[in-house]
Amino acid sequence: MPIELTMPRLSDTMESGTIIRWNVKEGDAVSSGDVVADVETDKATMEMQVYDDGKVSKILVPEGQLVPVGTPIAVIAEAGESADASGPSGTGSEPAAAAPPAAAPAAAPSPPSPAEPPAPSVGAPPSRGAVPVPTESGARGEGRGMRVSPVARRLAEEHRLDLAEIAGSGPGGRVVKQDVLAAIENRRASGTTAAPIETGIALAMPRTAAAATPVVASSLEGSEAVALSGMRQTIARRLVESKTSIPHYQVTARIDMDPVLALREDLNAQLADEGIKLSVNDFIVRASALAMARNPYCNASWGGDRILLHRVVNVGVAISLSAERGGGLLVATVRDANRKSLRWISEETRTLAEKARTKGLSATEMADSTFTVSNLGMFGVDHFTAIINPPNSAILACGAAIEQPVVRHGALAVGREMSATLSLDHRVIDGAMGAAWLQTFKHLLEHPATLMV
Repeated sequence: MPIELTMPRLSDTMESGTIIRWNVKEGDAVSSGDVVADVETDKATMEMQVYDDGKVSKILVPEGQLVPVGTPIAVIAEAGESADASGPSGTGSEPAAAAPPAAAPAAAPSPPSPAEPPAPSVGAPPSRGAVPVPTESGARGEGRGMRVSPVARRLAEEHRLDLAEIAGSGPGGRVVKQDVLAAIENRRASGTTAAPIETGIALAMPRTAAAATPVVASSLEGSEAVALSGMRQTIARRLVESKTSIPHYQVTARIDMDPVLALREDLNAQLADEGIKLSVNDFIVRASALAMARNPYCNASWGGDRILLHRVVNVGVAISLSAERGGGLLVATVRDANRKSLRWISEETRTLAEKARTKGLSATEMADSTFTVSNLGMFGVDHFTAIINPPNSAILACGAAIEQPVVRHGALAVGREMSATLSLDHRVIDGAMGAAWLQTFKHLLEHPATLMV
C-alpha cells in the first residue's frame, strides 16, 4: 500500500512547518534515510527523511506553504502502486487497539475526528514510512499509552491542565479538543486557578505575553513588509515572554584574558599538525560548565512552587544564522560540558555550528540546555546584555578581549580584558549566588591551566 508522508513534528514546540525546498520530484526513486525535503520549523530549518523505499508518487504540498503538523505532504508508492491507492498514513494514524477477548463482541472502531489530525500514542515507535516524532510532555499527567490529539495537548499546556484528570471522548478514550475546552469551562465555573506544569527539567512558558505586545504600523512611504519566518516568530514570542515574565538582573566582571590568549596560542601551535584550532569561545564554554558544576544553584530552573536543580551541566551555545538561512539565532547544546575536554568541546561546537548553518540541527541537538553562552566578541562588541533563554535561569554575554590600559601589580600596563555580563533570574539566583558564579568563572579564565584538568 502507498505510504502517505505527513508534516513531521521536528521540535517539541513545533505546531506547523513550511517546505522550504523539495529535494525530490514526482517519479523519483527514494530509499530509507534519503533526505526528501528541507522543512522550516519554529526553531530552525531541518532535514526530513523517509524511512521506506519506493518512488515519489505525488507531492501534495508545494514549496513555501505553511501547513500544520500531521498534514499529508507527499505519497511514496512501491512498484506497481499508484497514489490513488494510498490509505491512512503510518505517521498520522493511531496504533490499533488490542483485540477484545473471544467471549466479548468486538466494537467497531470509530473514525478519527476530521477536525483534528490524529497523533501517535506516546512512546509508540514510528510506523512504516514515518518520520520519528519526539515525545511531548508539556501538559501534566500525560503518560505512556495515553492518547491525546495535538490540539488538545496544546490547549492543556496553555491552560495548565492535568491531562490525567480529563476523560477522553474520542476513539479509544482519546482526549480531543472538546474535552479540554469542557475542562477549561469547568475550571472557570469553579474558580480554580491553574497549577504549574513541568516539562522535563523546567516549566513551559505561557503563550500570552507575545500576543499582548502592541503592533505599531508605520506610515513611511517605501517601507517593505517582510514576512516573518517560523523561527523569527518563535524568537519574538519567546523573548517577549522571557523579558516580561522573568525578573532579570545583571552582574558584570572584567576578566584578564592575556593568560587564556597566551595558552590558546601555545596549544594551537602544538595541535596544528592534527588540524585542531581552539577558539576563545571553547575556553569560555569550558569555564562556564565548571563554574556551573561548582555553583549548583546557578544550574537550576524555576519550577513554580520549587527550584529544579539539574544533575547535568548542558551548555547552550548561541549560533547566528546567515540571511540566506533566514537569519535569527538558535542554541545548540553541548551536553555534560563539565566532563568534556577543551578539544572535545571545540570539535563538538564546530560541528554543531556547521550543521546549524547548512543542514539545520535536530530537536535533540537543541534541547535540554541548563545554561546559555552568547559571545559577540568575534564581531568586535565590547559589552552587551542578553535575555535569558527559558527554561534556563542564567545566560552569559561575552564581549571581545580588547587591548587597553590596565593596572597589573600596582603598575600601569597594556592588557587585554573581556567584559562578561551574567543575566540572572532573581527567583532562582540571588545576587550573591550570581557574584559567586562570576568569581569562579573569572578565576578559571585567569588561571586557564585549571581548565585542562
